[in-house]
Amino acid sequence: MSGDITPFKIDIGDDILADLKERLKNTRWPEKETVDGWSQGIPLAYTQELANYWLNDYDWRSREARLNAFDQFTTRLDGIDFHFIHERSPHSQAKPLVMTHGWPGSIVEFQKVIAPLTDPVAHGGNAEDAFHVVCPTLPGYGFSGKPTAPGWSVEKIAETWDKLMLKLGYDKYFAQGGDWG
Repeated sequence: MSGDITPFKIDIGDDILADLKERLKNTRWPEKETVDGWSQGIPLAYTQELANYWLNDYDWRSREARLNAFDQFTTRLDGIDFHFIHERSPHSQAKPLVMTHGWPGSIVEFQKVIAPLTDPVAHGGNAEDAFHVVCPTLPGYGFSGKPTAPGWSVEKIAETWDKLMLKLGYDKYFAQGGDWG
């Protein structure tokens, strides 16, 4: 790796988590919708169930630890600080692969496939099927910075990912994506 690539760990402060719980506890709910189902948007009961789960059952620290098990970094490209996972394979013949999440997704979508892609042997596969996996976060998502001007089209993002891959030392690579990915 070269240039201004900085290691990154997710570390959400306890005060932020406490604030979220307070806001969930203090939610002022609207009246129930006039019809059942989703024809008027997300049903109130579903939203309340989700909020209750976040308040009482969701374990952010567990999720944070699972995400921090991956090698994560930030770097500046085209005026934006981008967050990305870069998991290198232990296999010397591994091929670089950039994987891009779509909208409204995140890199969390890839957490179950990164290990089998980087070390297929450990998952019953062959070393020649290994990849060095790079999962950047789209601009304005997760821990990546937000664009300050329009123009961040699919093509612009692809050009930026090419710059990222070159910065990581990969001049040829495979790419995977869905919708905006």
